[in-house]
Amino acid sequence: MNICVFCSSSNAISNVYFREAEELGKLIGNREHTLINGGANVGLMEAVTVSARNAGARTVGIIPKRMIGRSLASDNSHDVFITKDMMERKEKMREMSDAFIALPGGFGTLEEILEVMTLRQLSYHTKPIVFINTNNFFKYLFKQFEVSYGEKFAKDLDNDLYFVANNSEEAMDYIKNYKPVELDEKWFKVPGK
Repeated sequence: MNICVFCSSSNAISNVYFREAEELGKLIGNREHTLINGGANVGLMEAVTVSARNAGARTVGIIPKRMIGRSLASDNSHDVFITKDMMERKEKMREMSDAFIALPGGFGTLEEILEVMTLRQLSYHTKPIVFINTNNFFKYLFKQFEVSYGEKFAKDLDNDLYFVANNSEEAMDYIKNYKPVELDEKWFKVPGK
């Protein structure tokens, strides 16, 4: 299985996040999966790549041309795909992946995982989506989701589009046992005023 991991490219973050990224990479390798990620040589991206590769995973980095010019490509990716821009990068990552995991990260990570969720909501795919909530990092994002449900900007059923894992083991077990839910018309009915 090709597992896409969205995550931070910062080296300045706490070691608790690096430890979880390393554990996730190890599990991806030990379970004979392929890692798909952003291909950078910094932050959690590099940590998960090195760990996955060391555990026997095939590692695929997908990186925009602009980042290559900044010497940000990981040497630990078995395969590197260079894209013209970020939009093409995300499309390639989605296309190649069978499942998506978000480790903690900044604006880019949030944008990537939320786009995957939106596409799932609109039935463009039925792939599993997981947040690993290391150190309760996503606490306020999930609170915002609750506000969206409560204020009718999203449906309660949207809660089923993703899974919140406490750690990498939970995330990998969820993906292993995942059964896609077919979205029926009730997902698309818009309530009247």
